[in-house]
Amino acid sequence: MATKRRSLNLEIIGSNLSEAIEELKKLHDRSFNGELNSDQLQVGLLHAYHHLNFAWNIRHVSTSQYAKLTQAQFKRWGKYPSEIEDL
Repeated sequence: MATKRRSLNLEIIGSNLSEAIEELKKLHDRSFNGELNSDQLQVGLLHAYHHLNFAWNIRHVSTSQYAKLTQAQFKRWGKYPSEIEDL
């Protein structure tokens, strides 16, 4: 019997990807205009990575569970996912 794959929560994934894309666009524009400094780059990349990590780590989380996000979940889901290395 084939195992059923859990469905992706596309709404939450999409929201986090949009946040990451928006941040990367800001960094790109600042860089292109010669207005990007090291601090802005670091903060912007941290923000973008956070949302990319969240998109992966919450991919199977229900919207109702996501709406009740705890501080511990926020920290855990914002970290780089170790299992992604196995892909």
